[in-house]
Amino acid sequence: MVDAIDLKRGMAFEKDGKLIKVLETNHHKPGKGNTVMQMKLYDVRSGSIVQTTMRPTERVEMAILESKDAQFLYLQDEIAYFMDLETYEQYELSEDSIKDELLYLLPNTNVKIEFYGTEVIGIDLPSTVTLTVTETSPSIKGGSVTGGGKPATMETGLVVNVPDFIKAGEKLIINTDKGTYSKRATD
Repeated sequence: MVDAIDLKRGMAFEKDGKLIKVLETNHHKPGKGNTVMQMKLYDVRSGSIVQTTMRPTERVEMAILESKDAQFLYLQDEIAYFMDLETYEQYELSEDSIKDELLYLLPNTNVKIEFYGTEVIGIDLPSTVTLTVTETSPSIKGGSVTGGGKPATMETGLVVNVPDFIKAGEKLIINTDKGTYSKRATD
């Protein structure tokens, strides 16, 4: 059992016979009243996404997940295909179930496939990925790291705020937990 306040993105729990995966959590303190946890939750089996609130002290039963090293192969007909790096077995996940994660994935990216028993329920991304900028506004002369930044579209469609000196074609290291620019990639 775990308190709702301790739930983080990517964790899974069981409630009312449903397997629920946490997509987002946010502490909310209204002007009057007690703090609540605002959550965006994904019902693994039905595919539905719900916004809900829980009391911070509300307890839920954590789901025991196992994971295996895998590699993202490709996306076709709204199905994402992954290969187990040990057995070469392939797994399929619907595009809808991992829509946010796909913004960080290129073919051959290593991930961890999450299982609940024998059921494939999702993926766990590496902490950072390297992606190429496909589109951003021109660099501003004298732009610095401390500037306000500008949006940049990565090759997967992900949009991140980057420093003013970043140009299209550059490879960047992106933090997958927050979806933020970390630094330029050196290769």
